[in-house]
Amino acid sequence: MERTATHAATKPAQLPQVQEPRNAGLPLDLDLVRALQANTSAIERRAATLPGRRSVKKEYQAAWLLRAITMIDLTTLAGDDTEGRVRRLCAKARQPVRADLLEALGMPGLTTGAVCVYHDMVATAVDALKGTGIPVAAVSTGFPAGLSPFHLRVAEIGESVAAGAKEIDIVISRRHVLTGNWQALYDEMRTFREACGEAHVKAILATGELGTLRNVARASWVCMMAGADFIKTSTGKEGVNATLPVSLVMMRAIRAYHEMTGYRVGYKPAGGISKAKDAVTYLTLVKDELGDRWLQSDLFRFGASSLLGDIERQLEHYVTGRYSAGYRHAVG
Repeated sequence: MERTATHAATKPAQLPQVQEPRNAGLPLDLDLVRALQANTSAIERRAATLPGRRSVKKEYQAAWLLRAITMIDLTTLAGDDTEGRVRRLCAKARQPVRADLLEALGMPGLTTGAVCVYHDMVATAVDALKGTGIPVAAVSTGFPAGLSPFHLRVAEIGESVAAGAKEIDIVISRRHVLTGNWQALYDEMRTFREACGEAHVKAILATGELGTLRNVARASWVCMMAGADFIKTSTGKEGVNATLPVSLVMMRAIRAYHEMTGYRVGYKPAGGISKAKDAVTYLTLVKDELGDRWLQSDLFRFGASSLLGDIERQLEHYVTGRYSAGYRHAVG
């Protein structure tokens, strides 16, 4: 028997958007950065308890999953991307879940948070999303390794902004973190931020390549001091991408930075998040560590593609009481 929408299921996807002032950054404080530490065993212990600490079911789970959809940067970053693939992805961003399911849930018009593509596909995505209000995000600065000449990395940002990208996902130079050259990382991030102009900048730390959680904490602070609007875990191309321990470290850095400056910096876990239950775990962590204000798309995003398919499958089960095959919920 099909369920009808409930207030509990629709409320979380409808919180009003509040326009936050952009993070203006701070002068680099090397004493603060070098004093940062990370208690790895305590962080890992806390993260290990998260999946079993809270369990949401039925209409509450549906509400969380609807909210998660609005926070997805629907992504294609493959060497064989074509205009056709990107247009299909954009169509999925505009209509992320079957219309009959959204009607049953009382959420017609729901969209994803953004579409994320390589620079070459920005113009195609902008055209496909015209009139929707869904922003296009471009990966930039020599993504994913960030090892192209510096002036080309800066120029790439400008090209993507000129093509219509409203968000730029930059990659930092990991060597600056690994060698403790915090001034170089700060200067690099500051230059990238200035090149973005009005486009919001997400700083990808590539946490799987930074060696320690202490380095993750320090890199997070330096990028925020340099004006990052978001800090993001990964490119999705590393051997290890988003994890709960890394997320805990980065969220606590965001919270401390907000307490010090009043600026709210966004957070984006990316890579390896493909199951609806994992999305709920991450959102629970956000609520616990940062509060409800971060449960909106201007301050939290999932970097994902296959995640949406599993969420749609779970929502169909909630509405109809039946599970469908995964292949019926293709991304694009």
